[in-house]
Amino acid sequence: MPEPQPLERLRRKLTIENLWIYVISSILKHGPTYAYDIKKRIIHDYGIKPATITVYTVIYRLEREGILEKNPDSTYTVTKKGLDAYKKAIQLLRDILEKLETPRGE
Repeated sequence: MPEPQPLERLRRKLTIENLWIYVISSILKHGPTYAYDIKKRIIHDYGIKPATITVYTVIYRLEREGILEKNPDSTYTVTKKGLDAYKKAIQLLRDILEKLETPRGE
């Protein structure tokens, strides 16, 4: 039985359309990482199968925005700005989840 459309949309919004969170998380978990390894780790760690071009687009955008930094050996690391953004994103997700889980009247 196929997934209901609202659930499909939610999954896409929380995964592919916000891939930057998974890119940062993967680098934080595994340390400095080559761009071509990031996709493999996202598939392995999170079960998300993004298109290769999507992963590279996200990585390059994050680098331009100062969220990631490319090292001399061509690996990527998360900058302080990136770590701050990641922490805020995780807290935002926690806050939203808490509000959704809290029954009415509590």
